[in-house]
Parts: sequence; structure tokens; C-alpha cells
Amino acid sequence: MVKLRLKRFGKKREASYRIVAINSRDRRDGRPLEELGFYNPRTDEVKLDVPGIIRRLSQGAQPSETVRSILRKANVFEQISASTSQQ
Repeated sequence: MVKLRLKRFGKKREASYRIVAINSRDRRDGRPLEELGFYNPRTDEVKLDVPGIIRRLSQGAQPSETVRSILRKANVFEQISASTSQQ
């Protein structure tokens, strides 16, 4: 199963995260299938590849709780429902 989750990078106590699509059995910092965004909790900076995230979610990827809350704040789930209602 593919999951959307955070991959940690950066220095000690200065962590930043990449939002990645990765096999659920792989380790946290393993090689991802695809990088879909960036999240910095220290500055609340978020950059998302929304079309890529929507594509992965439509293929059945499951977001972690933290990624789900980030996507909810960015209104990604509303864009998914809008795109499915148009088709």
C-alpha cells in the first residue's frame, strides 16, 4: 500500500519535512516513490504539488494523520471532490 507521509531532513532541532508517496513498509527516510511537497513546522511554510497529490489519492494512497491535516488546511480534499463532480 502506498502512503503519503512526511520524510524528515535538516539539521538537529531544525527539522523540515518533505511530503512523499512511499510504500507503507519502507522506513521513514527511505527512497520515496515521488516527492509531492514540503512542510516546515518552524515557519509553517507549505508547498504542495496539488495535481500530483490528487493523482496519488485517486490511485488509493492513504495520507498519514499529519499529512491529512496539512492537506485539509490547504483545501486539497475540496479540490478532489470538485474535480470528481465535474467528470
